[in-house]
Amino acid sequence: MAGKRKNNPAGSTNSYRGDVLRVLGALKVATADQIQRIGAPHLTFRHADKPTPSKQKQARTASHTGALSDMRKHGLSENGGSTETGDSLRNLTFKGLQAASYELQRPVTEMGSTARGAGSSGASHPMAVNETVIALLRPKPNMTKLADDPPHVQAAAQAALDGPGGIGTIASFWTEVPLPATGTWNAPGKGGAQADLVLIAPQDQVPLLFIEVDNCHETPEELADKLEKYARFFRRKVKDTDGKERPMWRNPLDGAGRPVRGCAAPARATGVQPCR
Repeated sequence: MAGKRKNNPAGSTNSYRGDVLRVLGALKVATADQIQRIGAPHLTFRHADKPTPSKQKQARTASHTGALSDMRKHGLSENGGSTETGDSLRNLTFKGLQAASYELQRPVTEMGSTARGAGSSGASHPMAVNETVIALLRPKPNMTKLADDPPHVQAAAQAALDGPGGIGTIASFWTEVPLPATGTWNAPGKGGAQADLVLIAPQDQVPLLFIEVDNCHETPEELADKLEKYARFFRRKVKDTDGKERPMWRNPLDGAGRPVRGCAAPARATGVQPCR
């Protein structure tokens, strides 16, 4: 026990460090609050009886905050500024992204950048993207983790569990994915779109979905231009491994025939949600 405490002085467990790696590996930058709501939603109900919202947040995020502290000690995570409401932003280092690739079962080449500096201006857009992910996931509490909690806590958690289900898991999402109108998946050229979110959840009958999240900072003309970039991408055709041309979005392979950018399975349908 002493050795474990020395290695992880904040007392974090493998489970909570795994939550951090999976969430930040997919979203790149997030708050401890968002990490907890995705990775361990049962904690939200366990601490709902705290006297103020700030004390509730402090209690339910304590385990993941400890995990982030230990991971920072090991060079896996960083503090990356703060949101407009004062919440600390966290991101992974390159070493952390390598660890996250194992948790998400993605090649390191698909992990993207470390998002360092994303919090210098409050990260309002990444935060909106993260909240969109949470709304789509509808994370469900694990009732076995609340077996010893009071009946009113279990009842509130059960009500959430019985509510509408979400789509996919955190491993179903990729953020800031270039959709090349020219160039390749690994080296996209100019003139292409960049999807805020890509969702692939065949287990929920969602083979491929592109999602745009707008903070109302773009003009109608800019939004129309973005949709035209999507259209250019959908019209583009490339040669498949059998030498036949197919739409690029149905053939998400790099030059060596390997799946890239999270589009590992051939998709039969797409959806584009325009910004609003």
